[in-house]
Amino acid sequence: MDLQINHHIAVVTGGASGIGRAIAEAFAAEGARVAIWDVTKTGADAAAEIARLNSVSAIGLVVDVTDEASVTAAVRETNRQLGPIDHLVHAAAIGSGKFGFPFTNLKPADWGKTLEVNIMGMVHVAHAVAPEMIERRTGTMIFIASVAGQIGSQTDPPYSASKAANINFAQCLAKDLAPHGVRVNSVCPGMVQTPLNRGVWQAWNDQQPEGKKRSYEEWAGEKIRNVVPLGRWQTPADIADMVLFLSSARAAQVTGQTINVDGGFVMHW
Repeated sequence: MDLQINHHIAVVTGGASGIGRAIAEAFAAEGARVAIWDVTKTGADAAAEIARLNSVSAIGLVVDVTDEASVTAAVRETNRQLGPIDHLVHAAAIGSGKFGFPFTNLKPADWGKTLEVNIMGMVHVAHAVAPEMIERRTGTMIFIASVAGQIGSQTDPPYSASKAANINFAQCLAKDLAPHGVRVNSVCPGMVQTPLNRGVWQAWNDQQPEGKKRSYEEWAGEKIRNVVPLGRWQTPADIADMVLFLSSARAAQVTGQTINVDGGFVMHW
């Protein structure tokens, strides 16, 4: 299937590792030029490897999505080195690092950083990228949310609430930008083995008495069996496949949607 994104320019925030890295690799495999925006310096190394393996142009920029000026500068530099942005995938996110059940395990002060990264980071990248897409009357935005944003996950309330906000704001954007030919969707991973997921286990395990502690593999395996009908982990590549489809001309009539890649964990009608 020709996704018709060869030579397009894709930005992936949080693209140095995990789901973001898989998405950056998938765009490059389809012949797109890729800009990795990541708060760490490893984005440059990831971009160099992706460029070498796929014979495409790729750059890595150090970008703090909580800093509006940093994001605005990244748009300028991406335009300078690669050209105007066709596709934005916002995968940069954090959890609170604490086990939030009950929510009183957290203090209000524990919420701020998660909301700043996960909500205001989305706001900053949307404001920075939208104007040129509007001017060109083309483009796609994909926001990586989570099934936690749909079911009121008690594991990490700040993360869950921020992901619900991601879904809602993506729908607002989709309505605003549709007249300009720009499509916006959100993708919700389910159970993916990432550092963020392992951090959820660690926060839970630290709260348990000695007799109830479990390894990450035991904890995650039980959760998979209990909540995922297909009975297996989702992988970063699974998420990337959906992102590439939604970014492509094959999804030309899809906007304002929340697509779960979760093995059937959350089902809607």
